[in-house]
Amino acid sequence: MNAAILLALVPALAWGSVGLVNTKMGGSAGQQTLGMTFGALIFGLGTMFFYVMPNHAYMGSEIWVVGLVSGLVWAVGTAGQFLAIKDLGVSLAIPLSTAGQIVTNALMAAIVLGDWKTGRMWAIGVISIIAVVIGATLISARDRALNSGINDQVQANNMTKGLVYLAISTAGFMFYFVLPNFLNKIGYISDTIKSEHNGVDYMTAIVGPQAFGQVIGAFLIVIFVLKEADKMFAKPTWKNIVTGLVWAIGNIFMFISAANPAIGQTIATTFSQLGIIVATFGGIYLLGEKKSSYQMRLIVIGTILVVVGAIIIGNINSFT
Repeated sequence: MNAAILLALVPALAWGSVGLVNTKMGGSAGQQTLGMTFGALIFGLGTMFFYVMPNHAYMGSEIWVVGLVSGLVWAVGTAGQFLAIKDLGVSLAIPLSTAGQIVTNALMAAIVLGDWKTGRMWAIGVISIIAVVIGATLISARDRALNSGINDQVQANNMTKGLVYLAISTAGFMFYFVLPNFLNKIGYISDTIKSEHNGVDYMTAIVGPQAFGQVIGAFLIVIFVLKEADKMFAKPTWKNIVTGLVWAIGNIFMFISAANPAIGQTIATTFSQLGIIVATFGGIYLLGEKKSSYQMRLIVIGTILVVVGAIIIGNINSFT
């Protein structure tokens, strides 16, 4: 298999494990978000001091703006996802989040970045998006035979809250994914800066400033939105540094792949979402989240639809 494709699959393994790792580390959504950003900051500073600066990559004000803003919107996406996990569980929240990101990232890449250039590409892309949406619907289906009365109402309320959190999360992650290439598209980041060493210098230079944006965003969310200022620095926060390091490995490989002309934004972001397999079945078999045999059949079918749709979107040029 092509080495570039293998590198593009690293985020799927890393990000698919994030929900599992942060659940094992424990803590509130605020502690998990903040701890994760501390881990991302450690990795970001390491990338800056041991790769970016020794290679004299450009680190001008534009890089800091892109990094800080993408870090801020990422913090929104992450906090929303952790809140959704509390209500829905890993095996439901992550697949739904993944499907939402596949759809929004594909549409943003197609419409804003102009990756879909022909009617045939649009037709195949839309069909693939429909497959992803149907798959996500099947994954999220509840077995009504197992629920009734008050318990059913509680689950319905949790589902509604979880979906609202996921909508906010998806919007944050969408802007985080597309921002570096979008700012190049509109001319804020020059082609010279973006294309240096096949884009690797640009994307790795962003990681350090991005980590600062993530930490700032996490503090703002934890203090003013989640109201958890009194427990920000409890033990679970520090334990979730591990979650941040796992995420950061996926992050840098995703950005490098997105910058590589042989991979591109659409394929990189789509492949990164294949972590749905790790998250879905890891939540069920490693975390013990209960599913009926009826739900398991729907989950398997839904996961297949999401993965097939994602692969087609990621390789849409091959089908046209």
